[in-house]
Amino acid sequence: MADSIFIGAKQLIVTGDRILVSPPVAGERTDSGLFVPDSAVDKRKVMSGWVEAVGPGYPIPDAGNSSEEPWKSSETPAIKHYPLQVEKGDYVLYVKNAAWEIRLETGKFFVVPYSSVLVILRAPLDVQPENN
Repeated sequence: MADSIFIGAKQLIVTGDRILVSPPVAGERTDSGLFVPDSAVDKRKVMSGWVEAVGPGYPIPDAGNSSEEPWKSSETPAIKHYPLQVEKGDYVLYVKNAAWEIRLETGKFFVVPYSSVLVILRAPLDVQPENN
C-alpha cells in the first residue's frame, strides 16, 4: 500500500480512508478521434483518474486487551487500520462532488474519500491459465 507521493522534494502523505487521484489530461483524444474540451469535462458528475497514493484505511480499535478499561491504561494504544481495496496505479471512477481539488507544482490532483469510489479498474495480472 502506497500512502505517500513525492512532489519535488516534498512528501505528500494521504491520511485515513482517502485516495489521491490524478485526472486524465483534459483535451485528450477519444477512441473515435475527437478531442474533449475542458468545458465538457467540468460538467460531468462522475470523474475518473489514476490512483497516485492511498491512505492507510479505516481506523479500527485494538480488541486485544478487552478485559481492562481503556482509560485505566497509561500507554497509548497502537492504531490499526482496515486497508482499502484500491491500490496505487488503479484507474477509478468516483463522484466528482465528493472530491477536493488541490493544485500542486506538478499539476492538479483530487483527494477522494473511499466511499465515493464507484468502480476500480485494475490491469490484469500476467497469470498463465492452468492446464487441465
